[in-house]
Amino acid sequence: MRTSRTTVQARRAGIIAAAVAVGLLATACGATDGGAAGGTEGSATEGTVTWWGWTPDAPNAEKLIAAFNEEYPDIEVSFISRPIDSYDSVLSPALTSSDGPDVFNVAPGSANGGVQTFGAGAIDLTPAVQEALGDGWKDQLAEIGVDGLTVDGKLVGLSAGAVYSGNLWINQDLFDEFGQQPPTTLEEWKSVCEAFEAGGKGCFVQGAGQHAFNMDTFEAIMENIEPGLYQKASLGEASYVDGDSGAKFAQGMEIWKSLFDEGIMQPGATGLQQYPDANNEFFAGNYAMVMMGSWYTQYAVKDSNLAAQEAAGVANPEPMTIIPIDLPDLAGTGNVGNMFGDADYGLAVSARSQNQEAATTFAVWLTTSQGGQQAVANTLNNIPALNGITPVWDDIELANPEAQAEVLSAYTEQAASATQPRFASVSAELNSGFRDTLGEVAEGRMSVADAQAHLQSIVDAE
Repeated sequence: MRTSRTTVQARRAGIIAAAVAVGLLATACGATDGGAAGGTEGSATEGTVTWWGWTPDAPNAEKLIAAFNEEYPDIEVSFISRPIDSYDSVLSPALTSSDGPDVFNVAPGSANGGVQTFGAGAIDLTPAVQEALGDGWKDQLAEIGVDGLTVDGKLVGLSAGAVYSGNLWINQDLFDEFGQQPPTTLEEWKSVCEAFEAGGKGCFVQGAGQHAFNMDTFEAIMENIEPGLYQKASLGEASYVDGDSGAKFAQGMEIWKSLFDEGIMQPGATGLQQYPDANNEFFAGNYAMVMMGSWYTQYAVKDSNLAAQEAAGVANPEPMTIIPIDLPDLAGTGNVGNMFGDADYGLAVSARSQNQEAATTFAVWLTTSQGGQQAVANTLNNIPALNGITPVWDDIELANPEAQAEVLSAYTEQAASATQPRFASVSAELNSGFRDTLGEVAEGRMSVADAQAHLQSIVDAE
């Protein structure tokens, strides 16, 4: 009999979770009455709070902290950005150390900062959010944020907002310069790429060496083939190999491989990382298209746009017009515009924090208050977790408002209406399976049939 997803993930959270738990147990005897596992409460309105995360970008983190300090001037918050690929490895020892963060990012499912892995190092935020929003607090917050960050009834983190994937972003300035229109089919995509390459520009860039973004592209392909099938298979409700669903996954793998065979993916794609490599190539103006999701909306804001170009090595950047477009109809089904997402990150409060009350004040304010969630909305990095909060477009300086404002407003509504998960239904083992198969299929070292069989064997074993 197949065990539940929650049971599987809890059982297989792995060595990192064990290390965190052991460290907490080892120090529990030193906890004070006001804290847990070595933490202390401190003051709710003053103190120093250190926040670790792989997101948001530093400029947006500064905006969020500045908004917080308008209401809580005596709580000093310092954001320390940690690389996404090494986040788990640096956070694990930090949570058993007196020098660790007071607040740290967690994520649903098998993504970095997974709640199953790091939940032991966090306090339960249920009492705090209940105090802030009342008994009906769950009805006021996005369901995916609450469910995705809860482990065995413990609210490990409070979602700042959600991100959604499944679409592409284009440099509209390059499209205008080359007289091209966004592609809507595979043949159009190939034609657009030929035009850019003939003019000395790259067409599409993806860091296919960073498998999470390969999973985004593959899930987008599967949403094009049959919406919802990707999630069903990850939950064991559809087969990767048998029957109609197996045939559709074979089609999806063939389309994925065709992106490399047909020259859509840039040469050497599997040797690049999405961050920083593909991101920098796009903002350097070397490529016209990139696979990114709703979090990329933040770079439509003028100051973030210019900062991204500077980080990519552009000496004297001018505002770049970036626009989201649907993934082309690669399967010819007409199923386009489907997106999928999870809580981008939740704020967890360390059980070892010496400033738990101040840390909790910050976490709850950013994720549940009108002011905090409006600040989140206006960065355009996340779809807010608090229901009813949307960006105030008049307060946002876009890189090219005439070209972007209407498109981005519709795009954020499109993303917020999505119902399919991104990583939340994918176990750690299946995540590793996608890492192993998608790259191997892309480079021709694994057949489509073997890739399907490998994924199915993982689900069968769970």
